[in-house]
Amino acid sequence: MKENGNVAAVAKACRIIETSEAVPNLATLANAVAMSPFHFHRLFKKVVGLTPKAYASAHRAERMRQALPRRNSVTEAIYDAGYNSNSRFYEKSSEMLGMRPKNFRNGGSGATIRFAVGECSLGSILVAASDKGVCAILIGDDPKELTQDLQRRFPKANVIGGDGDFERLVAQTIGFVEQPRTACNLPLDIRGTAFQQRVWQALRKIPAGTTTTYAEIAARIGEPKSVRAVAGAIAANPIAVAIPCHRVIRTDGSLSGYRWGVARKRTLLKRESKN
Repeated sequence: MKENGNVAAVAKACRIIETSEAVPNLATLANAVAMSPFHFHRLFKKVVGLTPKAYASAHRAERMRQALPRRNSVTEAIYDAGYNSNSRFYEKSSEMLGMRPKNFRNGGSGATIRFAVGECSLGSILVAASDKGVCAILIGDDPKELTQDLQRRFPKANVIGGDGDFERLVAQTIGFVEQPRTACNLPLDIRGTAFQQRVWQALRKIPAGTTTTYAEIAARIGEPKSVRAVAGAIAANPIAVAIPCHRVIRTDGSLSGYRWGVARKRTLLKRESKN
């Protein structure tokens, strides 16, 4: 099967997962795209960056995130998201949401997010982390605005300044920003919709020193007509440089927009091309 056919098959499987009430098993998905389970599993992971099971879990987690604020109780949200029992959800709830379900439903109440603001060659940089890993790398001119941005993301979380150990994480992050061609060894807590995670996974596969286009990213995730949605997912990326959205440009070669400023995008690309 040609490459375009492979991507189309995986995109079809993703849509089946996203529209099914219960998570389809591997055999069902493989049969739907006329492949053996072994070949399909290997191809899906290569294209998406996740196994079919992990992708289904990410999608259900996103449905849960959307349902929690709307429902009258956590139990209602659990069944609305497609879980057939409370116990199965609670087994992995903290891993999926980064906090207890009631805390997530209340805007992050009770969760602890540590952060610190430093300076790098691109300006001010805010690094924030949960107990799972770095959940935000924000770059700008005004430390106060960066802090406000973080607080908007976690309106009811316990957002506190990092201690000495956390300062070392900030130093490690700044080192990576200054040398973006080096491997990213930062522990990341990547939170987003299933679609966003597909886009961000594709971004992480772009080699340093190279660029790609929004249309190419859309094609790589099997959604060639979703260029605008891809651009939206890229703009929503909360983890600068480590998820390298700066490596995406327009089809005509122009840099277009960048959440942290086109000048910073140009600097990062020049820095990567010289190393």
